[in-house]
Amino acid sequence: MAKAMRHQKQAGFLMAKIRQVGERIFDCKLRKSGVEINPAQGRIMFVLWQNDGISIQELAVKTQLGKSTLTSMLDRLEAMGYVRRQRSEQDRRKIFIFRTAKDRMMEKQYVELSEAMTDLWYKGFSRGDIEAFEAYLQRILDNLTKLEAGDE
Repeated sequence: MAKAMRHQKQAGFLMAKIRQVGERIFDCKLRKSGVEINPAQGRIMFVLWQNDGISIQELAVKTQLGKSTLTSMLDRLEAMGYVRRQRSEQDRRKIFIFRTAKDRMMEKQYVELSEAMTDLWYKGFSRGDIEAFEAYLQRILDNLTKLEAGDE
C-alpha cells in the first residue's frame, strides 16, 4: 500500500519566490517611473526616511543587512547623490548616514509606488486577513531573529 503523501511545508520556498517576483515587478515600476534606486536600496532609504542621521551600525540592525553588504550599497547610494556620510566629532570611528536634497525629492514618488505595490500584494485580502498574515510574518521573523542572536 502506498504511503500517504505528507504535506510539504513550503513557507520559506514561497516567501523566497514572492520576494523574487515582487522585487522584479517593483523594480520595473521604479524604472518606468524614472526612480533610480532599486528595491534593496529602497529598504535602506525607507529606514533613513524615518531615522535621518543614524549610525551605520544602527542602520545595519534596522535593515538587517550585513555590514559589508550595507557598506557597498551605501557607496552606491552616495555616488548617486542620495546619502552622505559624516564622521562623529566625538568618536571618529562612528559614521552617521544622512539624506540629501536629491533623496528628499525622490521620496514621495518612491513611497507612492511602494504603496501601489502593497495594494497589489493584498489584492483580495480583507483587513482581518492582512492583520493576521502580518502577525504570522512577525512571529516567523521573531523566531528567526532569536535564533540568529543565539537566544534559542
